[in-house]
Amino acid sequence: MQRRTLLEFGATWSLLQASAQAQDRKDERAAPLRVGLTAVILADQAAFLTRWSNYLGSRMGVPLVFVARESYQNILDLLFTDQIDAAWICGYPFVLHQSRLQLLATPLFHDKPFYQSYLIGQQGKRSLLSGWSDLKNQVLAYSDPLSNSGWLVAQAQLRAVGLTRRDLRRSFFAHGHRNVAEAVASGLAQAGCIDGYVWETMQLQKMAVVEQTDVLWRSDWYAFPPMVAKRNDNNPALRTLGDALQTMTTDAQGASLLRALNLTGFAKPDAALFEPIKALAASVNMIRT
Repeated sequence: MQRRTLLEFGATWSLLQASAQAQDRKDERAAPLRVGLTAVILADQAAFLTRWSNYLGSRMGVPLVFVARESYQNILDLLFTDQIDAAWICGYPFVLHQSRLQLLATPLFHDKPFYQSYLIGQQGKRSLLSGWSDLKNQVLAYSDPLSNSGWLVAQAQLRAVGLTRRDLRRSFFAHGHRNVAEAVASGLAQAGCIDGYVWETMQLQKMAVVEQTDVLWRSDWYAFPPMVAKRNDNNPALRTLGDALQTMTTDAQGASLLRALNLTGFAKPDAALFEPIKALAASVNMIRT
């Protein structure tokens, strides 16, 4: 009798263990992939991110949630402490932390994985301010300390015209490209460093703030801000995310989401594209090569 009881207990325990393991696997499969990003320049940002996350999640077979933060540093902190799984960041923080990151996909703007940095001024003031050499004693708005287009490019250009940050009357971080445009349009800054893709997208959406600014200067072309993950993260959902992004052009819903982003697709990433940003950072002593 005791032997039978022990056998029944053992069988029950085995069933409970198997059930718990199955539940763990189910919970593991159901765990959402968390993707960090800074503000998307869209009037209906929350609604758009919900549509995009639902679309990607349905293609991946894994729930996906977007986690928005104010700065690239906030996003990197979350990524490196495993609070998010992937991130849409700028090329500058990618080259700073390249040894710790893997590329998942690179957006395509007008079918190319490149964008420019713009120097913008208040509309109608071109006669007073036409370029970098006119910025002495002026107020300059930057986007983010880890932005290629909104900070790094500006440091190289100021150096090229013989100016330092001390030659400016003042400079400040607006914490977002849209905020840079607003600062310039309102006169809070005489000039601003902004992502050209963002400025063009805001113009396409007929945002009043961008119509109150003029483009004074355009940079060379640089690799578009990529989607990344930690280099040592072997979560198979990350590869699935890259594939889902790269195939968005193949169906109507994906194509519609891309149009809303003013992108023409996502491409397989190529680390070599980011070498010019690395060289730019080295030229102003912001990175070792």
